[in-house]
Amino acid sequence: MAAQIGAPAAAVRAHEELFAYWASLKAGARLPGRRQLDPAAMKRLLPTVSLIDVGRPARDPARPEFRMRLAGTGLYGVYGREITGRRLGDIYSTAAADYWRFELGKVVAERRPAVGVHNLAWRGAAHLSILWLRLPLASDSGDIDMILGFDAVVGMAQTHSGIRAA
Repeated sequence: MAAQIGAPAAAVRAHEELFAYWASLKAGARLPGRRQLDPAAMKRLLPTVSLIDVGRPARDPARPEFRMRLAGTGLYGVYGREITGRRLGDIYSTAAADYWRFELGKVVAERRPAVGVHNLAWRGAAHLSILWLRLPLASDSGDIDMILGFDAVVGMAQTHSGIRAA
């Protein structure tokens, strides 16, 4: 996981870069769609970019379900496994999955980007956090059907002082 650690200022700059790219794709109030994304335009960020499918189950369309459609290779070290194709409950502990359902649900309901910090204690790394950004993507009908995500791991790196116990 240490290879993923970045300085908070660098993480904020990466968030600003992705947000500016996303905003450049908007047409007035109309949200950009998945088809408008050009991976070459965000090449430097791709290792920790994700695409999250927004499903609307027939039994309760007001409560969307989320599935990781794509997870950059840099996220493997954060989650300790491949998360592409998995639902939130398959990736996270119950509390962490509930956190993400709430945050992603807000992106869908409010049709606005969201940013936050989520501690990796659920992963056994309480000294690290994810500085995250989630950007709504809309289908031709205007419904949010996907969320573009970017995660930067920040925190205290595990360092060795060279001092050994006697």
